[in-house]
This record gives sequence, structure tokens and C-alpha cells, in this order.
Amino acid sequence: MDAHTLELLEFDKVCNLVAGYASCSLGKDAARRMEPSLETEVVRARIALTTEMADALSSGVSPPFGGLHDIRPLVRRAQVGSSLNAEELAETFETLKAVDNVGAWLERIGTQFPRLGEMKQGVGTFTGVANAIESCIDSRGKILDTASRKLSEIRREVGQAEERIQETLRRMLRSNEIKRILRYPNFTMVGHHYVLPIAKEHRGEIQGSVHRTSSSNETVFIEPQAIAEQSAQLSFLRAKELKEIRRILRWLSAQVGQVATDLLRTLETLAELDLIFARGRYSLDYKMSPPDINTEGRLSLRGARHPLLEALFREDARKRPEDAGEEVEEAPPSEPRKVTPIDIHLGSPFRMLVITGPNTGGKTVALKTVGLLAIMAQSGLHVPAHEGSLLPVLDDVLADIGDEQSLEQSLSTFSSHIKRISKIVAQASERSLVLLDEMGAGTDPAEGAALGRAILDELDSIGSLAMVTTHIGDLKSYALSNPRAENAAVEFDLETMRPMYRVRIGDIGQSNALQIARRLALPEHIVTRGFRYLSESRPSDSPDLLVIQKLRKEAEDARLEALEAKAEAERTREALNQRLGDLQREAENDVRLADARERLQPGDRVVVPKMGYDRPGRVVKVDAKKKVAVVAIGQMQWNVPIAELIPQVIRTGEESASRPKGGRSVPDIDRYQ
Repeated sequence: MDAHTLELLEFDKVCNLVAGYASCSLGKDAARRMEPSLETEVVRARIALTTEMADALSSGVSPPFGGLHDIRPLVRRAQVGSSLNAEELAETFETLKAVDNVGAWLERIGTQFPRLGEMKQGVGTFTGVANAIESCIDSRGKILDTASRKLSEIRREVGQAEERIQETLRRMLRSNEIKRILRYPNFTMVGHHYVLPIAKEHRGEIQGSVHRTSSSNETVFIEPQAIAEQSAQLSFLRAKELKEIRRILRWLSAQVGQVATDLLRTLETLAELDLIFARGRYSLDYKMSPPDINTEGRLSLRGARHPLLEALFREDARKRPEDAGEEVEEAPPSEPRKVTPIDIHLGSPFRMLVITGPNTGGKTVALKTVGLLAIMAQSGLHVPAHEGSLLPVLDDVLADIGDEQSLEQSLSTFSSHIKRISKIVAQASERSLVLLDEMGAGTDPAEGAALGRAILDELDSIGSLAMVTTHIGDLKSYALSNPRAENAAVEFDLETMRPMYRVRIGDIGQSNALQIARRLALPEHIVTRGFRYLSESRPSDSPDLLVIQKLRKEAEDARLEALEAKAEAERTREALNQRLGDLQREAENDVRLADARERLQPGDRVVVPKMGYDRPGRVVKVDAKKKVAVVAIGQMQWNVPIAELIPQVIRTGEESASRPKGGRSVPDIDRYQ
């Protein structure tokens, strides 16, 4: 999709907003790299996943992302044979446990949310690798003594060597000669060396190696000659320990490298799941809804709001109490300003919309809202609009909005716009949405109107969906002579002198310059003269055009009423279908449960709800005639009606057949060299 348009509509800011709802860096990175898809089925599948996640979150079901890290760089290093350090392996273990938790969650919710449940196929099991790391490294990234038999033996020898050195030093500290030359009565360590803190003036009274002096140079830290041989032995043992630790780390890294392909694929799946999680949270927070995607080129947005404008108003409301200084405690909570929703439709019966009205009336915001929501939908996001809104799958959104004058190329504003429009016309197709702001501006009004009509004719011949804004009067009549175009106006309140930001399809907007001048107390004789000049400069509207405009406005009003009635009927039908589906699933579950109860055998595991779901039991005996089973729970046995039992069905064959690779057993570490 056109990169220039994505920049103009600030889609990157929407991506950053979504990234803020992700749970970890995997999802945040995926959100910032979001791109709109051009494939209808891909778009529908993405939106359906977002819908399922929003429904899951609304019902209190949330994926367990705790402990999940972006370890893809670590896995790639292990894949090519590099060795990971202990902290990196500890982080890998946390992620593998998180993978296991998320996989179990996806399997658990698969019946209620089937699209999310299908993602379990992309999540591997890595129990063997996780157990190997857990047996060697603790949560702080420290190598355990039990990591290998050899390491355990070495560390036992290190402890014995340290105990001998400490005993020698304790004997030395009991000597009056040594006490006299000490700065303080204890030994300490510099690096891995045991040393005594000797006063500077007594440096020559003890044999040994100097390892450090204090910052004041008053204390010299000396390793006594009496422990030199023992220290050498300790250093040798520590070198052996380090060598064994490196061997263990290489072995663990090799285990990660062996499952790298499956693990990287799993991490990509979890990144996608975290992105879906972020899209769902974003939808709920901003009260969005899933648009209906169609292939007929129809666009109908009801109650559409600009998401970045809404985010800006929220931020302003959040900052406002801080700006109040000492009055914060007394100030009432500040409600954010509300974005005025707009209703826009294209594609049936008209494909072009010419929007007119005064400056600051919301024309540009309307263009940006429609373009941005179309891109959001094709990226799998819900849109801030009412349920039942329609959006087509576009092959491109092409926009020329605002003053894009290029100082480097010394282009005027008009030249810059013409250059951009030339590219748009060359790229546009019947599946494109074209957004042109202030068309025909920046030059002589008569020539601008003629050029604007020619551009609209070209877009009409291409068949693109198009929205254009203009101030030029002659362009306001274009839609009256073209059945594939329609006028729209943005509302302006002359009493309050404020724009209303609402869009009325079927109306022609006025600049209202003279009325605004009168409201702003310009002398009345000047305003009156202006009205006289205006009536002399343009002919009165043709009666036929006025009739056409009125009829088209009435037709548009009737169409909107019909659309509202259709949307309400569609919502009712969807609710009934949902209820019917729920009833069918309940009936299927009842049939499966009854069948499982009939096949109960001694030894089967069951749950007795009145005893608690966290206390499963085991069937001891089944009396089919009395329809009673004896169930052992803990040390007790109970007679329970079979109708009150819930069998725990284990699908061993199906699970093992569909389980991704990665859960292989781990070889003995002591055989690894």
C-alpha cells in the first residue's frame, strides 16, 4: 500500500498505540511492523481473531504471557553453535515455561474460541529442554552444584580447600605479632584470593603477595606466604570448575540449538498471539467494533471517529489536572473532549463524494478518518465506528492532504499538489480509495474549477472510490450532473461560530464568509455591499438544479433510514444465530458427556463437581443398573450418581499426532564433551 499515504494518515502512530497494549516485546515489535493486507480472506481472518480475543478478554479470559521474553536472538546464536551464558539460559527457561503455559491455555479455550484454539498447532512443546536447563541453572542464573557429577565433586574439593585456607588464616589472626600489624582484625577477599589487611607501615613484616591497596593507601591487602601453596591449589580447582561450567553451558546451548527451528516458529506464533491480544485490548479500550468486509467496493461507516484525535483528547484530559498546580486536589475529574462521529458511505449508489463547507469545519478530518479506518481494518484491527459498518478490501489508499510544498525541489504549493495528483491518477484502480484535500486551490478559481472537474472525470472513468474537499463554487455542482457523484457538507453553527464536524451527505456546504463577517461585527454596510457584489458576480441557481438537489437529499435521507433498519435487522439475526449456535454446542456437549458416562470403567478418572473441581477422583466400581458409581477421592470412597460425574477424557493419540516437534528427550549431560 502507498507508503506516502500511510505517512500522511499517521498509521505509524496507530501502530504505536497498539504496541502499548502488548504484553511483551514480541507483541510490541509485531505491532510496530503491522501492515495492511490486500487479501480478502486474510483480512477477514485477522478481524475474526481480534473479535475472538476481545470476546475472551470481556469474559475474563486472558492469555498467560508471564515470563515470555523475545529470545529469538539467543536461539539463533545457539542454532549456529554459539554458547549462551547462564543468565541467557535462565531467560530461555522462563520463556519455555511461558510457551508451555500459553499452549495449555490455547488448548483449554479452543472449544469456546476456535480460531484462537487453532493457533495451538503452531506452539511446540519443549519440556525436555526446559527440564535440562532447570536441573542445571537456578532462577538467578547461577549454575547448580547438581548440574553434573563432576561439577559437584569439584565444588566439594573447592569447599575443602577454602576451609583449609580459612583455618590457616584464623590461626594467624590469633598471633599477637599479626594482630599488631593488621588494620582491622579479620581476613577478606580480593577477587578469588584470601588476603590480610596490613597497615602500610608494617608492609615488610609479613611475607606474601600484594593484591591491592586501599584508596587512601593506608592499607595493603596481602596474601600471606603461608597460604600460597593452598591458594595455588584453590586456583587450580576454580579453573577446573570454570571449565566444567563452560562445558555445561555448551551442552545446554546445544539442546536449545537442536530445537531452534521449532522454537523460532513457536515464538513467531506467540508474537502473533500477543499482537492479537494487543488488538483486542485496543478495541475494548476505545469501544471499537469489527467492520463487515465486502468485495463489492461498498464503504459505509456509521458513527466513525478518528482514533488519533480520540487518543489526543484522552492525553489532554490526563495532563490537565497536572497543569492545575496547587488546585489539583480541589479540581473535579476532567472528562476528555469527545470526537464528533461522522457517517460516510461510498460505492452505492455513488462512488465519489464532494465535501464542501467552511475552513476548520472538519473536511480534512473526515478524509483522514475514512482513509485511516480502511487501513486499520485491512491490518486486522477493529475500527472506532458502530457495528454494521462496511469496508471494502482496497488495493491502495492514495491521498493528497495538506500543504506538501517541497523546499528542496523549489515547488510551489500548487505544483506540489499537481505532481502528487499525477502519481495518484497513474496508480489508482477501481479498487482504490482516493482522498484529495482542497482540490483546485492554489491557482485562479476558474482554472482551478476546470482542472478539478477534469480530475474528477478521470477518477470517474477509472472507477475509484473518491472523496474530495473543495472551496471552489463551480465544483459544488459537479455531483448534480453526475449520477456517480454526490455532494456533502460539513455543519457550521453561525450562532456560536463553531464548526460542528458533522458531515451531511446530500447537502452543499457554504463558506459562510459574509455571515461570519456579520457575526464578527464587521460594519453592516460593508456586509450588505458584499452580499450585493456576490449576487452580481454569480447567476442565481438554476431551478432545475435546485429541484435535483432537493430530490437527491430526500433520497439520501430515505436511504439512511433504510440502512439503519437493515442494520438493526442484521444485528437481531446475528444475535439469534449466536444463541442457536450456543444451544447446538450445549446439546453436542451433553451428548458427548452422556456417552462418556455410559462408557465409565473402574480406574477412570472423574470429577465430582459438588466435591470440588480441584479434587479429581478415580472410579472404583460402576453399578449400571442403579446408575451409581463408587468413587475414591483421597482416602475416602463415595457412592455418587453417574449423572453427577464428569469423566476426564484424555486424547493421547490425537495429541501426540498433532504435537509439534521440540519435546524430545535430553541425553545425559555427563556424556557430553
